[in-house]
Amino acid sequence: MELKRIRNIGIIAHIDAGKTTTSERILYYTGKTHRMGEVDSGEATMDWMDQEQERGITITAAATTCTWRDHQINIIDTPGHVDFTAEVERSLRVLDGAVAIFCAVGGVEPQSETVWHQADRYKVPKIAYINKMDRIGADFPGVLGEMKEKLGTVVLPLQIPIGKEAEFEGVIDLLAMKELRWYQEDQGAEIHVSDIDASRAEEAAKARERILDVLATHSDELTELYLTGGAIPLEALHAAIRKGTLDGSFTPVFCGASLRNVGVQPVLDAVLDFLPSPVDRPPATGHHVKKDDAVVVPCRADGPPLGLVFKLQANREAGNLCYLRVYSGRFRDGQTIYNISKKKRERINRLLRMHANHSTQIEQVEAGDIAVIIGLKDSQTGDTLGSEGIPILLEKMHFPEPVISVAIEPKTLSERKKLSEVLKLLSLEDPTFSMKDNEETGELIISGMGELHLDVLVTRILREFKVEARVGNPQVSYRESISRETAHVEKYHRTLAGKEHSAQITLKVSPLPRGRGNTYENALPHGALPDELLEAVERGVTGAFGSGVVYGYPALDIGVTLTDAVFHPSSSSVIAFEAAGALGFDAACRLAGPILLEPVMAVDALTPTEFLGEVLGSLNARSGVIQNVESKPGFDHVKAHAPLVNLFGYSTALRSITQGRATFSMEFSHFAEKPGGFAAAGGR
Repeated sequence: MELKRIRNIGIIAHIDAGKTTTSERILYYTGKTHRMGEVDSGEATMDWMDQEQERGITITAAATTCTWRDHQINIIDTPGHVDFTAEVERSLRVLDGAVAIFCAVGGVEPQSETVWHQADRYKVPKIAYINKMDRIGADFPGVLGEMKEKLGTVVLPLQIPIGKEAEFEGVIDLLAMKELRWYQEDQGAEIHVSDIDASRAEEAAKARERILDVLATHSDELTELYLTGGAIPLEALHAAIRKGTLDGSFTPVFCGASLRNVGVQPVLDAVLDFLPSPVDRPPATGHHVKKDDAVVVPCRADGPPLGLVFKLQANREAGNLCYLRVYSGRFRDGQTIYNISKKKRERINRLLRMHANHSTQIEQVEAGDIAVIIGLKDSQTGDTLGSEGIPILLEKMHFPEPVISVAIEPKTLSERKKLSEVLKLLSLEDPTFSMKDNEETGELIISGMGELHLDVLVTRILREFKVEARVGNPQVSYRESISRETAHVEKYHRTLAGKEHSAQITLKVSPLPRGRGNTYENALPHGALPDELLEAVERGVTGAFGSGVVYGYPALDIGVTLTDAVFHPSSSSVIAFEAAGALGFDAACRLAGPILLEPVMAVDALTPTEFLGEVLGSLNARSGVIQNVESKPGFDHVKAHAPLVNLFGYSTALRSITQGRATFSMEFSHFAEKPGGFAAAGGR
């Protein structure tokens, strides 16, 4: 299909804002499905995993393709829960535009802010849709105000609601100046258009005037027409809105009630009218491996093949499904391609276009499009696929570190190999899931982003992959650091296979500000040590960062400087200097007042006002520090920081004290020194 007629969009929002419900309506109205699946009944097409249907949440980013007004729309319905932030992150990396959905009652909720800023980081243009206008407490102007205040965007409402709550009956289109209504008899398939009622004419005229005010500041042509009082053609308005949306000057806003089938089609029209096609976006940039310089990659089907694997999904029958966004050229069925990240050749067995967990085979996929490749054995999330002759490496994706762990062990020895294979498969699928062997206990330790994340993964291991295993209680993933600066001279001398290996180095270690990470610096004068020995010391030190100081937790926020070294031509060796680097770092840190750091989580709780006292009390009891309490009609939004170790089981406790009416989400905020230090952590 012509590139101008392709849209790659994501649907992003806080949990329970109505993303999947809206996606289901889009699929129905575009003719992709012939019945609407409902999240509440566990029949949503896009929530195809068993656990998604049972829990009523989106866990994995589902992709589908549909057609509207002779345009191809590739849609990714992303999760709203913060534990699955990697799914959102990797989806936004490859999308051209996004539809941000807000609940008319909840407004701009915590995860709404997170995903909005993730989209800002990738410069993804957005339109907004305020859903659930029929709910008690719906507040259209209030949500617009929150968007301006919390998201820092200029809002451009292109519709205003007709009525609200139970009286909500449709919207006024402020560009066409018409009233739009939908009826349940045909499941909202037909839009009923009428003139604006006299009782609403003044409000609509003022709202349209505000649109023209905003647009006039961004378009000289519109300014001239506006000032002279001339008629402004609809095409000129559309062009000005599209331009402002693409450059991020403002966000067009729509409203509706997806569950009642009200307001979805105008959002589809806006996706085509205001969000970018692949050629409207700045070309991708990459790094030419052979020439060692940055290159711009135009989005052209006749260019060299280049694409990014943004998601991996295990499939027992077909093997790994590699989701690919193509930035240049084309990929064909049966073609041999080059994994530039891994420097390996791979063969495309089949190319598929996905519809949630169903697929259609296609012959080829071109620049600007998204498809799935079957047959790649070594490719992982973040890998660049292309041609060996023009190896251009696209920027990798970055994911947060896991902060919570559980021990898992097979019930029988025969299950151990099966469990290891499943864990490797899951870590390939999910970049925020990791596994390692605990050599002391023989247990496998798996780590993730939160209790729900690990619960979902463990359930998949036991039920989907049918591995018989025992699972321990969640454990906090601590870090170690130091409290003061110190220097240490490390002398290494060994005789290996009849040959002497010696090294002497002086390392200075210093505590760094929280969040800085670890650094290594060589302060030796030029030529004091051969390059290969300097590299060996750096390898030894940086390799030791991961094994910690006292309990073996990864080291964090430590600056290491190589200040002195002694070189003997006869006995100095790479082996000796690498070992000295690792041993010297360990010894220096033990002298520098080692401290234990624990993960502190940013907690967002939404509670009915009558339970505010109980919620604040429960957070204080868990060593929470209240950051802010924001009052809204009927409920309060509490922001706090609390140690992760005190938040295990908090979801159940919160439901208990608020009669099941409060919700909360948490995400990693920072590492802080643990009161009581190593003794309080209870060892390993």
